[in-house]
Amino acid sequence: MTPIDFNGLDTTVHGPIRLGVMAALRIDRELDFTTLKKRLKTKDGSLGMHLQKLEEIGYITARKAFVGRRPKTTYRLTPAGSNALANYLDSMSKLIEAVKGASAHRQEQPNPMS
Repeated sequence: MTPIDFNGLDTTVHGPIRLGVMAALRIDRELDFTTLKKRLKTKDGSLGMHLQKLEEIGYITARKAFVGRRPKTTYRLTPAGSNALANYLDSMSKLIEAVKGASAHRQEQPNPMS
């Protein structure tokens, strides 16, 4: 069996909230903070922390504006973020296929205890 290389796995993308943010932005192109919060069912502080990290690393951009007197921040995936997400999903696909392949191989083997 080919070894699975986890060394190249982007841990910035790996967390559920960050992965959720990046996937949502990949699908919808841009979303505001409130929409992301509702979609991911998370708290303001937690989402804010993850958005800040993704922005610092250059995977998303934030555009701040006012709607009336209320601030509104809208987020978009950057090309680097899009590449990071694609690479992460590719790594996860390889892992899934390896696990499925191993499971299928085990099911095909006769049980010596039978």
